[in-house]
Amino acid sequence: MQAAAREGLPLKMVLTHEDISSGPDLEDRRGLVGFLPVYKVAGAAAEQGASLDKCLEIAERMQGNMRTLAVAVRTATHPSTGQAIFDLGDDEMEIGMGQHGEAGTGQMKLKSADETAAIMLEMLLNDLKVSAGEQLLVILNGAGATTLMELLIVFRRVAQILQEKGIRLARTAIGEFITTQEQAGFQMMIARMDEELIRLWDAPADTPFFTRI
Repeated sequence: MQAAAREGLPLKMVLTHEDISSGPDLEDRRGLVGFLPVYKVAGAAAEQGASLDKCLEIAERMQGNMRTLAVAVRTATHPSTGQAIFDLGDDEMEIGMGQHGEAGTGQMKLKSADETAAIMLEMLLNDLKVSAGEQLLVILNGAGATTLMELLIVFRRVAQILQEKGIRLARTAIGEFITTQEQAGFQMMIARMDEELIRLWDAPADTPFFTRI
């Protein structure tokens, strides 16, 4: 930002704060995989010729309507020493992990994929205050040592719960978008979507890692 400012380029900044485990107040929370939809919709708006202020409004709308929660069943390792960052038993899991492997809000006995999905989704829906009839983007982000098959098993239960609650699953993204050193687990992100945000999410994108055709 400083380099751009020196060049006289106009700047606007948006910070993501969607991790519900990191505090009760939205503005004090840290960001996790929520950067992805913010980049996507704001970038699509810019590509379509929207003004800087309009792109900012879209990014802030996306940021304010998303929530994320992470879980680990195996802790991350330190990149220099290879040692585990904290202790986690073989029969334990931890909900509320940070992006860099920081310990979460508390350990619990290992749950099944369906049980874990239900626990996390309920916390996210309550925090975002989602009602029946609304439409959501759901992102499952693998932490680095979780298979796509495991993520899809979790997603299956998420889709079932949303259908039971009358909440529309508007869009999804499942895969590894931002990972943590050798950690087994995932981040679950939900975002309340309106028609403009859906249109911008669906807009074509061609990057080395994320593509929409």
